[in-house]
Amino acid sequence: MEIQSYKSKALKILSPIQPAIKAVEIPDIFFRVDCRSKAGYQLPVYYLVYFLFADLLEFPNLGKFEKIAWSFPIDYKGKTFLVEYRKMGLGIFVQNLATDETAAEEIVRKINGAVKSARPFYDYIAAEAIKKSNLNVNNNNRKLFARFNFLLEQYKTESGLAAFSRNKYETKTEVTKFSKVANSLSLSYKHDEKANWYAISCVEAFFSWTEHLFIHLAIIAEGLADGEMITRLIEAEWKDKFRAAITDTSKTAVKFLDELLLVRQQLRNFVAHGAFGKEGNAFSFHSKTGAVPVIVNYKRQRNRFSLQGGLVFNDGETIALIGGFIMYLQTGSLKPAMFYTQESDLPTIVPYAANGFYQALCDDMETMERYCYELQQQLDDAANMDW
Repeated sequence: MEIQSYKSKALKILSPIQPAIKAVEIPDIFFRVDCRSKAGYQLPVYYLVYFLFADLLEFPNLGKFEKIAWSFPIDYKGKTFLVEYRKMGLGIFVQNLATDETAAEEIVRKINGAVKSARPFYDYIAAEAIKKSNLNVNNNNRKLFARFNFLLEQYKTESGLAAFSRNKYETKTEVTKFSKVANSLSLSYKHDEKANWYAISCVEAFFSWTEHLFIHLAIIAEGLADGEMITRLIEAEWKDKFRAAITDTSKTAVKFLDELLLVRQQLRNFVAHGAFGKEGNAFSFHSKTGAVPVIVNYKRQRNRFSLQGGLVFNDGETIALIGGFIMYLQTGSLKPAMFYTQESDLPTIVPYAANGFYQALCDDMETMERYCYELQQQLDDAANMDW
C-alpha cells in the first residue's frame, strides 16, 4: 500500500499543525487542571485519531499516565495543545479555555478532514489485523441469552394460564336491535394463542443467540485461531457454525443437530421469510379434495415441526428440545468455555486460541473461573485507566 501518499495528504490537510516535540513546550497547566475544550467533543472516535497520529503520521506520543491512555502534543500556530485520550474520553486540551476555543475548533476541523482522507489506510490496518489474527471478538452472548430467557418466561406464563383455564368457558351475550345472542368462549384460547406467539419469538431468539455463541465456542473450545477463517464462519450457515463449535460425535450431539435443524428449516426459516418460507410454502394447488399445500408432507415423523402452511406447531416439544440442548452446553465438556463466554461476559481473544492458552483453561473448571476473575479485574483497571 502507498502509505506515503496518504501521509502527505493528511499532513497537507492538518497544516500548520505539527508535533510539539520538546518537553519544555508542554506547559504545566495541562497537568494541573482539566482544560478540555468544547470543540474536542466533535472529534472522530478515539482509535481513528490514534492511528492517524501514531501509525500514519508518527507524531511523538507522551504515553500513559494515571487516567490517560495516550497523549499527542501538537503545535498550532506557535501554541501547544494536547490531543489526548483520558478516562472521560478523547479531547483537545488547551492552555486557556477563554482564548483557545477558536483554535481548538480549527484543529478539530483539520483532524476530521485528515481522518476522512485516510480511509483506505484504516481499511488496510483492519485487513492486516485480520490476516495476523490479532483480534478480539466482541461478546454479546449474555444480552442475547437474556432476550431468549425473557421470551421463554413469557411463553411459560401464557402456557400455564392456558392449562389452568382448559375446559373452562365464559358466556358473552351480544345484544342487537332484533335479538340477543349468547356465545360460549374458551378461556384458554387467548392464552394458547399468546403462548404460540411467544414460542415462535423464543425460537428466533434461540437461533440468534446460538449464531453468536458458536463463534466464541469455536475459538475457545476448538482452537479456531485464523482471523480469515473466523470471518468466513461468521458468514456461514447455522449448521456450519454448530459443527465448528461442537465436534462431539456422540449420538446425543448428532441428535441435537438433526432436531434443531428441523426446527430451523421448518419453523424459524418459515417465519423469518414472512410466513411464506422459501420452498414453495406460500402456495396451495387446486384439487378435487380442495386446496393442497405445494410442499406435501410424506414423512410425518420427520416433519413433525412443520407449520403446514400456518403458524401452529408443537411449541411444547420445540421448547423442550431447546431446553435440553442448553443443558447439554452448560453441563457437558463445553462447560468451561460456556463459563468464559456466557457467564463472564468477556471478549474472546483470538491469539489465546493460537497459543493453546484457552485449551489449557478448558481442561480445568477451577482454573477457568480464577482466570476469568483476574481478566475481568484487568479489563476494569484498563477501563478506569489505572495503569
